[in-house]
Order: sequence, then structure tokens, then C-alpha cells
Amino acid sequence: MAFECPFCNRVLLSRSAYSQHVKRCSENYDSSSSEEIQNEFDIITPEQDDNSEDNRNNEIIYISDDEPMFSSRSNETSDIMQDIHKYITFNFKNDQTNNNRNYNEQYTSNWWARTEKTLPTGSYLLSIILYSDASTTDSLGKNTLHPIFVTLGNIITWRRNKPDVKQLLAYLPIIKAKDDTQKISEEHKNIIQKVILKYNNKDYIIYYRPIINCIKNILSIKDIHKYITFNFKNDQTNNNRNYNEQYTSNWWARTEKTLPTGSYLLSIILYSDASTTDSLGKNTLHPIFVTLGNIITWRRNKPDVKQLLAYLPIIKAKDDTQKISEEHKNIIRRTFHKSLKFLLSPLYDDNGIELELNNSIFWCFPRISMIISDWPEACTFALTYKSTKSNYPCHFCLVSKEDLSNINLNSNQIEPRSHNNMKLYYKNNTGKNVSIENVRNFFWSVPNINIYAATVPDRMHHLDLGLFQHQLNFTKILINKQCGKSVIDEMNRRVKLIPRYKDLKSFPNGFLHLTLLTASEYRSLMKIMIFIVDELYKDSGSSNFIKNNKITEVYLKWNKMYLLSRKENYEEFDVTLLQESINEWAKLFIELFKEHSKSEFQFPKLHSWVFHICSSIREFGAINGYTTETYESLHKDYIRRKAIITESSSKEIPKTPIALKYSKKLYEFCIQNAEIYIQTRMNDPNLEKEMKLGFEKFLECLDAYLDFYDRKLSEHEEIDMIFHIYGGVMLKFGSIMRATNKFHKKPIFSNIAVEMNADEIFEYTSDNGVCFAQVLLITEIIMNYEEPMHLALVQWYDFTSSVNPYLYECPLLEKTNIFNLIEIEAINDIIHIIPRFIDNNEFLVNKFLF
Repeated sequence: MAFECPFCNRVLLSRSAYSQHVKRCSENYDSSSSEEIQNEFDIITPEQDDNSEDNRNNEIIYISDDEPMFSSRSNETSDIMQDIHKYITFNFKNDQTNNNRNYNEQYTSNWWARTEKTLPTGSYLLSIILYSDASTTDSLGKNTLHPIFVTLGNIITWRRNKPDVKQLLAYLPIIKAKDDTQKISEEHKNIIQKVILKYNNKDYIIYYRPIINCIKNILSIKDIHKYITFNFKNDQTNNNRNYNEQYTSNWWARTEKTLPTGSYLLSIILYSDASTTDSLGKNTLHPIFVTLGNIITWRRNKPDVKQLLAYLPIIKAKDDTQKISEEHKNIIRRTFHKSLKFLLSPLYDDNGIELELNNSIFWCFPRISMIISDWPEACTFALTYKSTKSNYPCHFCLVSKEDLSNINLNSNQIEPRSHNNMKLYYKNNTGKNVSIENVRNFFWSVPNINIYAATVPDRMHHLDLGLFQHQLNFTKILINKQCGKSVIDEMNRRVKLIPRYKDLKSFPNGFLHLTLLTASEYRSLMKIMIFIVDELYKDSGSSNFIKNNKITEVYLKWNKMYLLSRKENYEEFDVTLLQESINEWAKLFIELFKEHSKSEFQFPKLHSWVFHICSSIREFGAINGYTTETYESLHKDYIRRKAIITESSSKEIPKTPIALKYSKKLYEFCIQNAEIYIQTRMNDPNLEKEMKLGFEKFLECLDAYLDFYDRKLSEHEEIDMIFHIYGGVMLKFGSIMRATNKFHKKPIFSNIAVEMNADEIFEYTSDNGVCFAQVLLITEIIMNYEEPMHLALVQWYDFTSSVNPYLYECPLLEKTNIFNLIEIEAINDIIHIIPRFIDNNEFLVNKFLF
């Protein structure tokens, strides 16, 4: 293997010698060429490259004014091998021995004979052989480059295999993936490179895929045409306007009217989050994703409909002095918007674009509808100051920082930002959060977009990682100040004891030691925090003392507000209700914690959530359409099952229509030795108390179950009846019901909701016809000549009071001494029941599992 120096053209035979040589040679090259290297930035604008063919292919290329770093330098290397002509052949040779065809050198091959015939008379065939091996790149850094070598097939094999005949052609960059899943994903393939900026003697590269290709990739997804709408829909219920999908929004209705007759609106949604850049190197790049607002929300929120558009470079300063300089900040802003112009300009053809979908051609006009991002990225798009200490921190409007915590502002006191008034402020030099770079905002030239309104509030960043984090921190500060560390420790203990539930993160060691929580972890705490602070401390007689019920109230208002924000469809009444809910929470939030906020609640996210989220719903549809969360279902899917006991005319035992998937079988016994077997198990000291109670009640409940069908347990003593006891079972709606599995060394016995028979419901206090129970045993009963019975032995809950059956809008329950065997098919849902920490027999059904 030979290695050619890219700077002086010297060929070295060993990798170690090559590595040392290149290091010295590159230093000499840098010093000798310092005058030619630009010290000041030179941004290459998209206009310079619009006519370049290189911009329109899928090769990995550098678009820059400089000579490529590596080249074959064929003219310079031609003198290295002076005697190579002795070993070259240009003509096909039909080599034979005793009339048998020989295949040795390449010029004796069928390919050579066939290809030579295609050449003009008098010309010769030059056979090019390429060699590639990414495993040899460590000489220039671990897994960073991909060498391509070239040689000639005209040279006889033994001479061609010498190192000096292999010439280095190029090093291709290797784009690193974040993980194995991303490594094989389509979005990480066919990435093009472009040098967008030269600054501090460094090339800053934008990695991108043409946006039209991204759109075509989305439209080529199998069956995606079933979920796409191109026309505005005035969705109404009882003459009330509905806001759900983006095509029901005001923006869609307004923009569609600007298009030529016969064309369609293509809604472009951009998503940006600089925190995910490690996929191409630690904190070096800024990803931009693209999707289509034409696709209905639940389908659009699946990962395959989000296409990676580009990785933008993050500009680094030489030192702290340069970092805070106005020049450096201007460079960052200019580079960002120049990059966006380069990426998005192909969308703005005056004639629109033709796109194929399900074998039909659509004449479309792409328009950017929304940009989903966290607050810093939103400010970058809008070119407003990111600091909350700036005079006008909100990128939606021109509210002053002093009024950020004022939730009583009226519409006349809030002036929305627009392109026109921002240009006016710039022209008049008013200083209202307009830097000199604002005049270069790319989006000012984009049709039908107000960039300030389009950078919509993202619920995950605004609420989960923003305001709820503040509320949780203020709660700990307030309680610690009023009640001391012992009550904080009690909070932590309660968090440890919360029962496990599907899709709910458990905190077996509490949460106080966690310093950096994810959005998912904050959402999990959000669902249980009201139960943690329930009756947490006793009230004091002090006038300034914040009572415990105020703390539970603020978490209840938070959860009601959060649940409303997750609606899939809003009537005008619902938008008003959400606004009222936001106002109620915000008022109490500020009232309780105002003394503990150093900034006096000058939070841009608080202001934008109070004043701008509802206008965003009217402008762009339901919030779920522009959140960074990826989920398939927004609410609990309560699947209605048949009643607890279905009495048929033939009095037959109900049959389960499908085979249930059980977990490991724990026990097996037959009817003849059931009593002895059960008594033996009950004497096992390692048996969980819930299962022991289940065995104690098993035969009694079985007899009662069969008696309902005019059968007696004694009738089956002469036939085979085999009992299988399982630890869990997969239900038809995808949840797992458990009866013995352990989690963090604690047994798990699922709680369930059962829809009661309409004829029997009057006998019970229920939650809209649903009663609650805890599963003690899961059994399958096998009998001769009959279908198996799939039953669960349960202990019922009842409401503690028929007068006040709810607390925090959750059913308040107690356990009864009533036990039944019920059909597994009668189970409506697996539910989360949390014991109250102040009473041994009071429980709350968690209704906040959003």
C-alpha cells in the first residue's frame, strides 16, 4: 500500500512514516501559504452558485473558490516511474495454449475485447482501476477520511501491484451517525457539502440535501397519499369553527387565496434544535428537519415523515473577546440566514413545482407555514435578541421586559411584530430589539410568511422543559423555606413509592438527586406531583404562610391546562376555555412563587404561553401539530369491552374470541387436589400477600362464578378441570396485566377498570359506568369438551363517599372485602391507582395520564 502526501506529492510506503511526514508538511504548507489564506470571513452566497451544475447532484462536493485540498496531480506524478512503458499493453491479446483460451492479464479478458471494439479507429483503451478502503483512514485521524486510489489495468499485474503504481486520488469525508439506527436511516445518506463561510482560517461547511429531494422522499412514502390534504377545509360543528389539522387554520385559508387557479398549497414545516448536533461531532453542527403540514398530525408526528434537510455550521470564536464582539455576532446571524436562503430558495420558483403523488401530478406552490424550535432558535430565525434582559425579549410582539410577568395586559397594549414595523423601527433607529443585521433577515423576502408569528411556541420546550421545571423548583424552595428539609425528604420518599405504570417513568431513588431531567422525566413527574403534595404538610397560623391546599391547587390547574393543550380539535369555545385555564394557572403561579423568582417572573415563555398560544391555534391549528414530541395517540384510548357477566339465553359460559398471550406459567393443579395444593401455596412465606389472598378466595369465587350458570363446582369433580395460574397476560388493546412480576423488588398487581352491565350499574357507585378493582390472580381453566375460561380474580374498590366521590377531580376509593372472578375480556383498561400517603385505605385514580 502506498500513501501520497497531498501537499508535496511524495509517496511513502508505510503508514507511520506517512502520518509523520504529512504533519510536518502541512505545517510548512500553512506557513508558506499564509498570505493566500483569507483571515476575514468570506460568505459564499447562494446567488453565486445558482447556475452551477454541482449544486444539483447528489455527490459529496465542496462548493468554494479555492482549489480542492486533494487532487490526483497526474501531470506532476508522471515522472515518478520512468520505465513504466516497459510493462504497459494497450491492445487486446487473445492468449491461447493448445487452442485453449487463457485469462491472465486484464488485456486478455472479455471486457477488454468487447470494450476495445467500441473505440474509434487508431485510439487505445486506457483501463482505470479504482481502489477504496475506509479502514486505512487512521493515518489522517480516526475514521475521518475515506481514501480512493487509482491505477491502470494496462500495466501487467506483478508491476501494477507495486506500491509506486497506486496513486492517491482523493480522501472522501466520512459522515458519522449518532447511533446504529441513524447509521442505516435514509436521512443520513446522500448528504452534500458546501463551504458556506471562511472565518478564522477555517472552512465552515453546511451538510445538506436538496429540499425538493426531501419533499419527494416524503411523498414517496408508501400510502402517504391517504393522509394528505391540499385544500382548505372550513371545519364546523353546529356553526362553530373547528381548529384541528393545519388545513383548517386561518393561515391556510389566507395563503391559499394567493395561489394561481388550479394549483395547490404545499405547507412546509421546519424544525430546528441545536442540542442534537452530536451526530456529526460534539457541538459542531445545527440540524434542520423538514416535514409537510398537508399530512394529518398523527401521521406527520411519526419519525419517517421528518426528513433531515441540513446540518448548519456553528461558528466558533478564537477567544472570549471575539465571542462577545458585535462583529462575531453579525457573522453568526449572517451565516445562518445565508444558509437558509441557500437551502430554501429552490422553493420559490415563480412557476411553482410539479410533484408526483400516487401516480398523479400536482402543481404546487411551497410556502413555509411554521418553524418549530426552542426559544433561542426561534430568536435566531426572527433575528431578535435571545437574552431575557433585553428591552423587548418576545419574538412575537414588542412587549417590554417589565411587562413580561403582567398577565393582565389587553390586546391594545401588545403590538405584534411584523416585517413592516420591524423595518420601520430599524429605519428610525428606535433600538426596539432590532440589530443592524435585522435588515438581512431572509424571511422578510419570503412570500406569505410572518416569521415572528411562524416561530410557534413548542409545548415541550415551553411547558415540560420550561415552566413546569420552574414550578417544581419554586415548590421545593417554598416548602424548604416554610417547613424545612424533612418535608422535602418526605416528598422524595413519596416519589419512590409511586406504583409502577406503563409509559410512566419510575424514580426508585427519588428525584432530588437528579440535576438534569429530560422532557419525558418532567412529564412523568407532572402526572404524579399532585399526589406527592397531597396533605404534605400541616398549615401554620402565620399570615404569610402558603397553605398546602394552594400547592395542590396550582398543580391541579397546571394539569387541567396541560390536558386542554393536548386536544386534537378545538372549537372556538375550547380555545376560550384554554385561555381561561392558562390565565387561572398563571395567576396562581405568580401569586404563590413571586417571592422566590429572582427575575420577578420575567420569563418570555410565560408571556408567550399566556398571550400567544391561542392565537397560534387559530393561525396554524391544534398545538399537537407543532410540537417536538413524537407520539401516536394524544389521549387514553378507552376501549369499551363487554360487561362483567354476559347472561345468554343458553346459559353457556362466555367464550373468549381470541387466544390471549400469557406470560410464564407459575402454577398448575387440577380440581381433584385443588384444596390441598392451594393450602400448600398459602403456607409459602415467600408468596406475596396479594397472591396469598387470591388463593384464599379462589375456590369460593369459582363456585360463585359457576353458580351463576346453574352449575356447581361439585359437578366437575368427576371430569378434568385443570387450572393454570399465570403472572401476567397481554390484553387485546396492547396493555399487560400483571399479578406477580416484581419491579425494584416490589410486587406488581395491576389495577383495572371494568365497564359494568347496564342492568346492574344502579347497584354501584361508579365513574361513568366504570368500576375499579385490583387483580390478585390470573387463571386459565381447561375443561373437557368446552372452551377454556380466561378469568381474573379481583378485589373491588368502592368510592369512599357517595357525597364527595372525587378529590382533585380523581375518584377517591377504598378497598372492599368483595372478591370476584371476572372474564379477562370484561376488562376495560389498565389504570393507575395511587395510595394516599396519609391513610392506609384511601386511593386515588390517576386521571392525569396524558
